[in-house]
Amino acid sequence: MKRFTIKTVVVILVHALVGWALCAATIGIGFQLISPMNTLIIHAVGAPVFFFLVSRNYFKKFSYTSPIQTASAFLGVVIFMDFFIAALLIQRSLSMFTSLLGTWIPFALIFLSTYLTGRWQETFRAKGASAKA
Repeated sequence: MKRFTIKTVVVILVHALVGWALCAATIGIGFQLISPMNTLIIHAVGAPVFFFLVSRNYFKKFSYTSPIQTASAFLGVVIFMDFFIAALLIQRSLSMFTSLLGTWIPFALIFLSTYLTGRWQETFRAKGASAKA
């Protein structure tokens, strides 16, 4: 981490919350329009795509943290929001955490997508820097 400031925390939180909100919207809209199973499949596919886009923006514009730190922070925010908002406040149940497809696979894919995007951006920046030298 380059420098830990309030701005750094806010930037990371905003990016993570945007990704979580996209996932939550996918679930909320999907449950209203299609079957729960299809919604969970779409969410499992969409979550890493959403976090690729969010983390790509983060790493291109800010990159305050390493890929592993960013993936951990983003996933931490997602888990926090899922536990307190989705499970306790909305569903009033922790049953969502028993679903591999609904929770654990998307968690793993969010982490992996964010981490790999950060690594890709590091490689991209390194190639750009060596081309300028």
